[in-house]
Amino acid sequence: MNAGAAVAAGPVRQHVHWTERIAHVVLLLVALALLAFLAGPLGAILQQSMQDAEGQFAGLKNFVAYARTPALLESLWNSVWVSAVVTVVTIPLAFGFAYALTRSCMRLKGLARTITLVPLLAPSLLAAISLIYWFGNQGVLKAWLTGIGIEQIYGAPGIVIAEIFSTFPHALMILVTALAAADARLYEAADSMGTRAARKFFTITLPGAKYGLISAALVTFTLVVTDFGIPKVIGGNFNVLATDVFKLVIGQQDFARGAVVALLLLAPAVLTFAVDHWVSKKQTAMLTARAVPLAPKPAPLFDALMSLYCLLVCALILAMLGMAVFASFASFWPYNLSPSLRHYAMGLFDAEVGDAFVNSLAMAAGTAVIGTALVFVGAYMLEKTQGLKPLRSLVRLLAMLPMAVPGLVLGLGYIFFFNAPTNPLNGLYHTLTLLTICTVVHFYTTGHLTAVTALKSLDAEFEAVSASLKVPFYKTFWRVTLPICTPALVDIARYFFINAMTTISAVVFLYAPETKVAAIAILNLDEAGEIGAAAAMAILIAAANTVATFVFMGLSWWIDRRTQAWKKR
Repeated sequence: MNAGAAVAAGPVRQHVHWTERIAHVVLLLVALALLAFLAGPLGAILQQSMQDAEGQFAGLKNFVAYARTPALLESLWNSVWVSAVVTVVTIPLAFGFAYALTRSCMRLKGLARTITLVPLLAPSLLAAISLIYWFGNQGVLKAWLTGIGIEQIYGAPGIVIAEIFSTFPHALMILVTALAAADARLYEAADSMGTRAARKFFTITLPGAKYGLISAALVTFTLVVTDFGIPKVIGGNFNVLATDVFKLVIGQQDFARGAVVALLLLAPAVLTFAVDHWVSKKQTAMLTARAVPLAPKPAPLFDALMSLYCLLVCALILAMLGMAVFASFASFWPYNLSPSLRHYAMGLFDAEVGDAFVNSLAMAAGTAVIGTALVFVGAYMLEKTQGLKPLRSLVRLLAMLPMAVPGLVLGLGYIFFFNAPTNPLNGLYHTLTLLTICTVVHFYTTGHLTAVTALKSLDAEFEAVSASLKVPFYKTFWRVTLPICTPALVDIARYFFINAMTTISAVVFLYAPETKVAAIAILNLDEAGEIGAAAAMAILIAAANTVATFVFMGLSWWIDRRTQAWKKR
């Protein structure tokens, strides 16, 4: 048989370059990591929820038992209505602030925007601690609280106010982005037709920001229903799902029922993700190639009102932070308010929070390095290499899944999965390494989306030209892709670091005495009645994150000078 006949007899098999095999191996390793540290723990929760105390299959008996427990059902209702109230209050507040930033000519917008980011630098329970000093049993404004008909701040009132403070910057970021994408031509057409301002607002502005409003509402609801720190500090006897999980698992060792409640916590997050995905398909582009950016026009009365509103919101945010700072230095609240370092010394040395603070810094640094590397390499393999389509679909699904998994649920899954003696990864249990990995997985989706956005901005011709010149993909990655995307890498690392310093729910089940982190130590100080020391440690975390933010800003400036010179003419 000649060569021509051989070719005609069967299909030609294309030769795969050995460097592509390396890319496939790396993608497989990313998939295995996500399966082991995300899918495995979630599967362990589902398995635990269907087992009895002896480990035998029990079907839906645990779910039926939960439905017949009035106290637990009351916690479910409490979580739902509190989250709904916080969402209803937070979204209009954040929308008004975002509207002022994007549609007015008020001064000091940058300062106002920076102040609203303050809650992101501290653990969520900082707001709860501040409220106790403002309105608690020995609070400054306790009499004012009684005067408006609220007996005490502990319980639902405190949770609602603290959650509004905590979730406000998250909603604001989404709404600022939504309102910034506006086409000036629509407003010019409305002006030419003599349309009133109110009608323009309801027919142009609100429909254009509809997707942002829905996304902000869903994110806010999910953050509240899954938050653990605030209800734990200021919730009192007002039980919610997050505190129920903690009591069932840690207090009663009822792992089966704890797994049931964890799945209930997972439900609103999954529903939120599904609704957000459905709404995003319905969203139409507000900016086209011919769009004209909207520039706000000076309007003295409107600008003054917006300035006054933003000033009020910023004052409330600073009041929450300022009270925590003041109380952390007060010698003996409320009898001796002279400044001292007593609470800082008590927290760092007497309560040995200093070691926990070092652990937090180590965990945050590890999360920033490992998380950024894993996220960016995984995103690069998905976006810039070819082959193994089924594996790519699996990795894409796993990369988006953490967005729908609350930290408390993920941490509980880590207990069931890594504490099993038969698990070959059992040696990681109670180590700082596992806390770092859990934190990376918890915040994986946001970093992944950021990396994908940066990579999609690069033309595929880079890889095509490299392939035509027989240049291995890793050389293109190292010499072209990585330098261009370094600003995004810095943003991802900063996001991981700050969230690792403040997270509570993801690691509350996983620490050992020697691996305790600062945010957990604050909870322990609060339980021990040392709320002044707890405030001091929360302020230290905020201060560390502030310093880290400036360090990342300096790193970003240095990197821009070294790798982004091509942008300048």
